Amino acid sequence: MKRKRKLNGFYLSTMGIFLLFILAFMALPVISLVSSALTAQATQTFSFENFENIFTSAYYAQSFGNSLKLSLQCSVYGIVIALFCSYAITRFVSERTQNNLLVIVNMTSNFAGLPLGFALTLMLGTTGVFVILLQQMGIDITQDFSIYSVQGLVIAYTYFQVPLGIMLLYPIYRGIRDDWKEAASILGASNVQFWLRIGIPAILPSILSTFTVLFANAMGAYATAYYLVSSSYNIVPIRISALMSGDVRTKPELGSALAVTLALVLIVAMLLNDWASRVASRRGLKS
Repeated sequence: MKRKRKLNGFYLSTMGIFLLFILAFMALPVISLVSSALTAQATQTFSFENFENIFTSAYYAQSFGNSLKLSLQCSVYGIVIALFCSYAITRFVSERTQNNLLVIVNMTSNFAGLPLGFALTLMLGTTGVFVILLQQMGIDITQDFSIYSVQGLVIAYTYFQVPLGIMLLYPIYRGIRDDWKEAASILGASNVQFWLRIGIPAILPSILSTFTVLFANAMGAYATAYYLVSSSYNIVPIRISALMSGDVRTKPELGSALAVTLALVLIVAMLLNDWASRVASRRGLKS
């Protein structure tokens, strides 16, 4: 017979602290944000005015379009590079080297925001190290490239997407067992056939989940974008910042509505990922 575990004071107190933590740092901010989004700025009464302004404004529609396009592009670049890098780490280096590489990858995954923007300026800015070196070699990239543009944002976002993607994708190759490859080889399957019929279907749900994380990470990125392009490129995080703490006039209620809309977009992306992952898992089992 199983013995029932009695709740003592320690368990109750730790659970209470955890619930207070959830309430203070998650529930209350969300409630405050939604409440502000549903408040009219002029009358301070309940209203959907802020959401109406967002969905009827071409300016805010452009900001969401730019954010979606930038995030999708950088997430695709990041996950493709991360797939090859994580596979190389698990297959071509020793266990000790893998651990050392993962430490470095973990450190670089946190290197974003203003430090990343400053580093890219030193390397690829108008007077950056690489730009000057290329000019001395007779190559002037400043005519077709600027780090202070959408091109620079793509490079910056892809840079901090790749380490995060490697950290999330690295374990999935551990799930590809060697006896699967041996069994497929005995049955006459080539390496390409193994990956098409067994390997990729097995890891596809994890790839889709990782892509969603990278997409959400890019959609919410602010500091690097603000450092490189400021307000010259219209994306949602910069618009939220301008409405919350603008130099001319703040509109916190409208900024809150933008933040809630951004959260809804990410929730929809998560639901689509969950559906796609379940479909991929079922197809993988059938194959």
